Amino acid sequence: MRLEVFLKGRVQGVGFRWHTLHQAQQCGVTGSVRNLSDGSVHIVAEGDREALERLLHWATTGPPHASVQTTDVQWSEAQGEFADFLITG
Repeated sequence: MRLEVFLKGRVQGVGFRWHTLHQAQQCGVTGSVRNLSDGSVHIVAEGDREALERLLHWATTGPPHASVQTTDVQWSEAQGEFADFLITG
């Protein structure tokens, strides 16, 4: 499966990308995380549904000092474009 999430709130400047990288590695999923110019964070991850749901559950709260206000979640079929999980921006 493929999970795409846009998170808004206090999600930049709090280590969100680094914590997401760690969580994704623990969940065994591939993909990427990046900061967007509007102050939000974008996560794309691929793996089995259970692992992706664990990552999503974590992301709705995020790391210490983050305050996630809104999440926009989209599910689709995996595209196989990732070999591992990366911070891309």
